[in-house]
Amino acid sequence: MRRIIFLLAIILAVTPLHAGEKSDVIVMKNGDKITCEVKGLASDTLYISVDYILNTLSVDWTKVHHIESKQLFLVRTQDGTVYTGTISTKETPGGRPVEMEIFESPEKAITMERKRIVRMDETGTSFWQRWNGQLGAGLSYTKGNESSQYNLNSSIGYVAPRWSAAASYNSNLTSSSHVSVSTRNEFSLQGQRLMQWNNWYYTGLIDLLQSSVQGIQLQNSFGGGIGRNIVNTGSTFFTVYGGFAWQQINYKQATPPVSTQQVATGLVGTEVRLFRFDRTTLSVSANLLPAISQPGRVHFNLNTSTT
Repeated sequence: MRRIIFLLAIILAVTPLHAGEKSDVIVMKNGDKITCEVKGLASDTLYISVDYILNTLSVDWTKVHHIESKQLFLVRTQDGTVYTGTISTKETPGGRPVEMEIFESPEKAITMERKRIVRMDETGTSFWQRWNGQLGAGLSYTKGNESSQYNLNSSIGYVAPRWSAAASYNSNLTSSSHVSVSTRNEFSLQGQRLMQWNNWYYTGLIDLLQSSVQGIQLQNSFGGGIGRNIVNTGSTFFTVYGGFAWQQINYKQATPPVSTQQVATGLVGTEVRLFRFDRTTLSVSANLLPAISQPGRVHFNLNTSTT
């Protein structure tokens, strides 16, 4: 299991990611002008990269007056429609909402109010230009109880006009004097494809989990279903989905050494994100897996985070 996890981590870490030219221009409402690379838009935040700054910068989308870019973007709107093209801000008379132009070709442009756009993902015409990802790691040590902790997380995603796929890997190890070392490793692969009706989608997932605290040597989970985005704006996102899943869990025990359980379950899930720029952001996701092959058994998973 450790070898599999280590190999997956290396794959996620070394996959080449696209970096665009820093020739985009954004003009703020206060007159500031920035030459940069626009990385994308999500939750009313425009992400940009500047040559002379190491990290990606977060910009309040509502404070941007004008944007010009020659890069290709996948642009998603509140009603679930997806466009591919270059973008620019259209001049509008005073008092009118700011409008964006999406140029799918030199001869075809779509004009819409900026507030209708909920997400933009940097893309390209080639296969490799559609990848994006991140890699992070941390290590801490406390001398008092000789405890140490490390964590590694990485993710990579591929975005196309009507579908997307993402893989993530998370690893944690904690050790201290007179206490057994605890480890937790998880690899997840998820995919989503829009249906004919916008904001409806197919979804599928594969999850591999090892947890010494829970006594799980290896847990394989496979599931899929259909979902719908109920609310999808720049500041609020709410989706629900349902389907079926199958789990095989190998528990490590003293006697017998390993016990295996196989369970067919239903799958009901939801995700809620509430965002306010430079204020508290709340994200909640929950999965309910009622067992079908073993009635009465229910697994519930809840994740919350605030930033």
